Amino acid sequence: MATAQRNLTETEENVMDTLETGGPLLINKLEGHGISAGDIKKLEEAGFHTVESVAYAPKKSLLAIKGISEAKADKVMAEAQKLVPMGFTTATEYHQKRAEIIQVSTGSKELDKLLGGGIETGSITEIFGEFRTGKTQLCLTLAVTCQLPIDHGGGEGKCLYIDTEGTFRPERLLAVAERYGLSGSDVLDNVACARAYNTDHQSQLLIQASAMMAESRYALLVVDSATALYRTDYSGRGELSARQMHLARFLRMLLRLADEFGVAVVITNQVVAQVDGAAMFAADPKKPIGGNIMAHASTTRQEEQLSTRLEVLYPPLLSKSKLSCWRGGKGNNYLVCDYSRSFLKLMLATGAVRTDPISLPTTL
Repeated sequence: MATAQRNLTETEENVMDTLETGGPLLINKLEGHGISAGDIKKLEEAGFHTVESVAYAPKKSLLAIKGISEAKADKVMAEAQKLVPMGFTTATEYHQKRAEIIQVSTGSKELDKLLGGGIETGSITEIFGEFRTGKTQLCLTLAVTCQLPIDHGGGEGKCLYIDTEGTFRPERLLAVAERYGLSGSDVLDNVACARAYNTDHQSQLLIQASAMMAESRYALLVVDSATALYRTDYSGRGELSARQMHLARFLRMLLRLADEFGVAVVITNQVVAQVDGAAMFAADPKKPIGGNIMAHASTTRQEEQLSTRLEVLYPPLLSKSKLSCWRGGKGNNYLVCDYSRSFLKLMLATGAVRTDPISLPTTL
């Protein structure tokens, strides 16, 4: 009885230490809880660099590691779950935890207002749209703003950037750094970039990212684009199931990094045109690729497009007969649609967010 009470007290102290530090526990912490240094090394080589990563992982992931038997897997998971709080908590405590979430500025006050303060840490934000709509430019801006102090809309951390399309440009980082009065060399040193060449390599880079996050403070992880390589590595309906399963595992790894390290994860996505018969009746025949798996993984889904005709629809608050549209300025306007709210909001980059129906002539 005394031994059980002592173990319970040690568990409570470990949980309190985790809550007080507010950061992830390194995997080496398990060495003081009966796990050998050799087994810890095997876990690190398999991509488990924190106690949280072990506690959150399914048992079969540990059994897949060479040299980890079922008995060892049970012991490692039991010790990890003692250190990581994984049970129920009150809504009050959860609300307090949510209030401490940092939001990284996008560099646009109006876009930050639309997103409720900026890009939220600890979750996945998806940005999708056609080519030349500014998805990469927004990612490069975030790579700089995440280095700003928290009271200036930043995250006081470094950035990890996975480039799958060869569009990463350090010159843009220097231009954004100049806007905020930051040292260009320091900004470049705080951004770690890697080029992914296939979907397997793309997933392997996340394991390296986990090791880097365990050693230093990172505030942002960018994958631009998360789906481009899947369109070439998998083709046809015959490989659709394998593609979606691989994509789901990749997104799960991203969400795990967001949970473990509290980083903001930003992914860009391409769009595909609907060519079926229903496309002629759709307001916008283009949709993001990845299907429901991509949609469910993203906490915030944001669309970017260039448009000269904008429509505001509040489904189901407004009927189709109450659609309003207008032409905004000369040439193409920068339009952002935020799907993370219960109704659709549209925002011009140079104007204010409109949340009310606009009564203008529909003839353009």
